Order: sequence, then structure tokens, then C-alpha cells
Amino acid sequence: MAVTVLIPTALRQFTQNFSEVEIEASNVGEALKKLKEIYPDLEKHIFADDNTLRNFVNVYVNEDDIRQKEGIKTAVKNGDTIMLIPSIAGGTNLKDEPLSLSKEEITRYSRHLILPEVGVEGQKRLKEAKVLLVGSGGLGAPIALYLAAGGVGTIGIVDFDEVDISNLQRQIIHTTKDIGRPKIASAADKIKAINPHVKVLTYNTKLTSKNALEIIGEFDAVADCTDNFPTRYLVNDACVILKKPSFYGSIYRFDGQASVFYADKGPCYRCLYPAPPPAGFAPSCAEGGVLGVLPGIIGCIQANEIIKFLLGAKDLLIGRLLTFDAWRVKFREFKIQKDENCPICGKHPTIKELIDYEDFCGLKSYEEEIDEISAEELKNRLEKKEAINIIDIREPHEYAIAKLPSSKAIPLGQVVRRMDEIDSKNDTVFVCKVGTRSVYAIRALKEAGFEGRLLNLKNGVLAWAQSVDKEMAVY
Repeated sequence: MAVTVLIPTALRQFTQNFSEVEIEASNVGEALKKLKEIYPDLEKHIFADDNTLRNFVNVYVNEDDIRQKEGIKTAVKNGDTIMLIPSIAGGTNLKDEPLSLSKEEITRYSRHLILPEVGVEGQKRLKEAKVLLVGSGGLGAPIALYLAAGGVGTIGIVDFDEVDISNLQRQIIHTTKDIGRPKIASAADKIKAINPHVKVLTYNTKLTSKNALEIIGEFDAVADCTDNFPTRYLVNDACVILKKPSFYGSIYRFDGQASVFYADKGPCYRCLYPAPPPAGFAPSCAEGGVLGVLPGIIGCIQANEIIKFLLGAKDLLIGRLLTFDAWRVKFREFKIQKDENCPICGKHPTIKELIDYEDFCGLKSYEEEIDEISAEELKNRLEKKEAINIIDIREPHEYAIAKLPSSKAIPLGQVVRRMDEIDSKNDTVFVCKVGTRSVYAIRALKEAGFEGRLLNLKNGVLAWAQSVDKEMAVY
């Protein structure tokens, strides 16, 4: 008989975060036996040494308590649901004995233990804690390494990207041999290599409005290591709804920001930035560049604040925005006021559930308005010697690295001012690195009244290098 075993939140850390498992069984005992064979770590939390159910775990078949039936011999039929219901008291530590540190852990964390602000009890709190990293790139890398080294017991990572050679300039958790691997797999290996006591939960998926509450709900704190606005607003809103703190970091070129957004005790991210900038206005690190050490500095500040929070410290970066200029080596601090009219954490919130963040950040409207051309299509038109303008809106230092044939360089900030240099009688293709800044250029020209046909080179110079000119340098 195929039955479904439902795993409660407190036990999912022992089932690789699965909330339900399908098992073939004829009775409850057989189902539980197979369950512990699949997830051996679960056994001691369900069964006592004499192989009987622990007295703090109840089992239901559909809606019936098996204690009122035949216990673990209770028969099940196809489609039945078996639910485990452990007693909980606000935490997820199901050990029989109070959480303790082994002799090896005491030596490992000795420099923490001699700090009066940490001590044995503080280190136990770190061991008991669960922290989620949304992203394992530039910011997530140092956070993961230092949380693992510091003894945070469970680290979750959400990321669906693979390691690329261009990541290695700053994403120090990945190495050359990891190129092509899922980032979560690479990061998990390094975490376990640093500290085998850490449990790593990985989510090889994109965080969305459909899964954010379920994933984030499993953790005590969230490290916002994102590189795009839709995910950043999603993380903020989910944390506000779930009453979780979000440890914010962002980087661009030589500038970094860090703060702690905790709506129960201060402002949220929307209080600071009620709405995102127009799509394409704020380039990503892939387009704008970033000094390799900068995410290490900002990520370490995030890790510092996370550890302080887990230890119960009061003086967090709540209500404060810390900025860092890596070129001038200057830190500045600004106060952030809680916005009483904030749509999600204000006195009368209008956002009470997660929304469509792609739409909120203006990405869908941009996609609908802009015509695209692929690298192959552009190549064919050039080979036919069609009259076509190719405008590269990247910065001069980028244009010097790699350029398309017959292209003209007009940096993004000069496009509208210099639109008279573009022949409106011909189709005009706009080019940037990955095809996002060029969208902003097209939108700006349309708003300025340019009448010619405007096309965006889909996926930018990188697409040209991958499918047309494989000798072209990529960056």
C-alpha cells in the first residue's frame, strides 16, 4: 500500500528538509521502519532504545491516534496519511539530554569560550541555531565560512546557480575545480571541510513567492546575499511576515552597504527603499564590476551581526545603515527610521502576503516592451550587409575588452544626449554585457522620442562570444 508520511517542521532537519515521504507499507510499524532506513538520523528521535515509540511522539493515521487503535500494528490502506506529532516547546532540539559540547568542540571553539560575551552557553546557542543564506556568491561565501567556523549548528543555502570561472575573483568558498558544479554543492563541501559538526541544508532552487515562506520559516535568521531586487524585496517581505530578522548586505564596484532589518524591533528594507529603481538603472556586479575583496568585508559584517544576534546581543545594526567606500577606506553610518506608512511593516499594512516581485520591480513590463535580436540573427544580417546600427552602451574600459564588428560606442549615460548620432532610418541594435543595461538605454530613447526601430541584443556580448565568435574574450 502506498502511504504518505508527513514530517513535522521539528523533524525535517533529519529528512533533508522533506516535508513528506511516500512509502509502501501495510501497517504503521512497517512504514516507520522503512522511514528510519531512508533517514537513519531520524530513528533516535522517534524510537527509544527498546525500539518502542518515544512517549513525546504521537502518530496519527489520517485523523486517528494509533494509541486508540492497534498502535504500530494499525493497518494502513492505499492513500492513507501517517503524521508524526512530536511535542514542542518553542524550539527544535529533540535530544534527550540538554545540548552539550564535546571535548573536541570545546577545543575547537576555545577562543570563543574564553570570551565572557560568548562562553559555554553562548556557544551552545550557536550550535542550536539555524541560519539561511539566500545566495552563496560574493556575500554568501564569507558568511558561510565564518558561521561554519564559529559553530553555527545548521546552515541553509538557497542557490540555483553553477560555479563560473568569473566567480572566483571574489566568491572565496568556490575553487577552480568547482567550475561547473552547483554552487550549493561546492559551498556545502567547504563548510563540512571547515567544520564537520555543522549540518548543511541545501535548496537547489530559485527562491520565489511560492516557496519562500516554507523555506525561510525553518530558520532563526536570514542572510540576504542576493544580487537582484525582486529577490531582495521577496526576502524582506517574507521575513516581515514570519517575524524573522534579515541581515542585509549589498555591493557594487567599490561601495558596500550593511544593515539588519527586523520589523519587530525596527525598520524593514521597504522603510529604507520603498520601491526599486527602474529596471537596468542599477547594474549587477556582472555588469558594473566589483572589487574582489569588497564582498568579503561586507559579508564579514553580516556574519558578525548574525553571530551577535544568535548570542542575544542588543547593539545590532537595526535602524542603522552602514556604508563602506573601499577605494577611500571610509565607513559611514546613517539612521533608518521606521516608516509608519510602510506597506508591509507600518501601522496599516497593505501587503499581507507575498506578491509578484518580478512585476513589482518592473521587469515584466520591460520584457513586454522591448524587441530582441539574437546573436545569430544579428550575424546573418551583417553577413547580408544590411544597413544596421550597432550601439554598444558599455563603459569605455569594457568596450576595450571585447567589441562587436561595426559597433559604435556610446556609453549608457550619453545615449539620450547623443541620439542624433544614430541613424533612425536603420534598425538599431543596442549592446551591453548581458542584455540588461541595453534595455534601459532603449527605454530612455523611446521616452526621449527617438523614432527609429530599436532592438536589444539578447544576452549581450556574452551571447555573441558563445555562439558567433568563440575567440572573443569574455569577462
